[in-house]
Amino acid sequence: MPTRMLQIPTADGQADAVAAFPDDGRRHPGVLLYTDGFGIRPVLRKMARELADHGYYVLVPNFLYRHGPAPVVELPEHIGEAARIAIMGRLMPLIEAHTIEQTLRDADAYLSFLTTQAEVGSGPVAVTGYCIGGLLAVRTAAAYPGEVAALAGFHAPVGAAGPDSLRRLTAQVHFGHAETDLTPEALGKLNQSLDAAGADYTSEIYPDTVHGFTMADTDAFSPAALQLHWERLLSLLDRALANC
Repeated sequence: MPTRMLQIPTADGQADAVAAFPDDGRRHPGVLLYTDGFGIRPVLRKMARELADHGYYVLVPNFLYRHGPAPVVELPEHIGEAARIAIMGRLMPLIEAHTIEQTLRDADAYLSFLTTQAEVGSGPVAVTGYCIGGLLAVRTAAAYPGEVAALAGFHAPVGAAGPDSLRRLTAQVHFGHAETDLTPEALGKLNQSLDAAGADYTSEIYPDTVHGFTMADTDAFSPAALQLHWERLLSLLDRALANC
């Protein structure tokens, strides 16, 4: 499974990125994958390769590239709770400084780069994200409805995108929430907003999960929830990108 380190030209500089794709000489549907706040690291490279194994070209940009190449801060092999608190203390100011305007400028650059790769098919793409990356994914899909056919977000503050963004979604959608992130009442309100927007979606709380459940290098990791995430994500991509 080829993996490339790339530089994506953006309006504000060069974003470092990783791409994974099948080595079969064919063109495949593109997937833009936004990382969680910790950024590109071995566990995200592994997830990109696993997704690519199912027949997708997966592009993983460092959305904090304005602050340096990934990892923007030094990360241990395993991010335990004490380390998580210290690391997020350094990362949160950078994440909070990442504006909507920057997000949309970058999204334009990422999508333009992704769709012009020789290994990527000519049809629409998918966007998925984890934690803060899920919010970036929603904003990307809302801003580029003609290019994004599938949208997924996991343990992500997707509601923070606001009702205007939800109303602009035309992609097929799946949101997988952590029990500690969203109460059933809050899930109901989010799903009501998606209903009102006319979205084609599934949105559910994954059982027995805490924030970050897909990330195998953290204490939040849940193997069962990661497997459920793959089932939901691959089903979504199969439906939305089948003809791409």
